[in-house]
Amino acid sequence: MALYEHIFLARQDISAQQMEALTDHWKEVLKTNGGSVEKVEQWGLKTLPYKIAKNRKAHYALLNVSAPAGALFEMERQMRIHEDVIRYMTIRVEEHEDGPSAMMRKSDRDDRRGDRGDRNDRPPRGNREEKSNSKSEGA
Repeated sequence: MALYEHIFLARQDISAQQMEALTDHWKEVLKTNGGSVEKVEQWGLKTLPYKIAKNRKAHYALLNVSAPAGALFEMERQMRIHEDVIRYMTIRVEEHEDGPSAMMRKSDRDDRRGDRGDRNDRPPRGNREEKSNSKSEGA
């Protein structure tokens, strides 16, 4: 069977529990058509780069899928009809990525960014008042 990464965006006004139920529904659609979902990542509610169907935010989810093409076509057909799904994209891959996806690693990096530690790598800046007074006298 072919391997795919499938990402979909759901409306901002559904809850996290409804998003999980929606993900479980798509997993069941794939399973009944002969496919399987190997990994699910809920990326949470994120701001969209532009408004989509009057939504400024959306719930993001990633599914690593192993399924025949017919199963994906059926899932995408149902997503086009479903009122909570505002966008989706499926990409065929050679192999699934081990560990967390790039979006999940990005959030880990953002958490570490806040702690800059001590800044002993910089030389002292000296007295700023003396520098500003010398500039104003020369003008």
